[in-house]
Amino acid sequence: QVQLVESGGGLVQAGGSLRLSCAASGSISSVNVMGWYRQAPGKQRELVATITSDGSTNYANSVKGRFTISRDNAKNTVNLQMNGLKPEDTAAYYCNLRNYYYTNYWGQGTQVTVSS
Repeated sequence: QVQLVESGGGLVQAGGSLRLSCAASGSISSVNVMGWYRQAPGKQRELVATITSDGSTNYANSVKGRFTISRDNAKNTVNLQMNGLKPEDTAAYYCNLRNYYYTNYWGQGTQVTVSS
């Protein structure tokens, strides 16, 4: 089993910044993908950004140039630096880990609210 604990959400004005962090623990395969997804009320959960264990990144078009994902393999942590936040970024943000066997694990979610 893998446990994911997120932190760093909150309320920020449009144009501001937040940094989300996620710490993974448990049985973690060395080859994995960690990432962030978000879900706004009434909408489906969507990908924000992912990063592989060898550092390859993928971003949703809506956040490219504004968000940066990074990870520390030694600490099993993944971070999401969010700059230039917009009201449409308001959502619950979920940390995800997909292991070598394509099993998905999710954190409990952290709320990000961007006021206009």
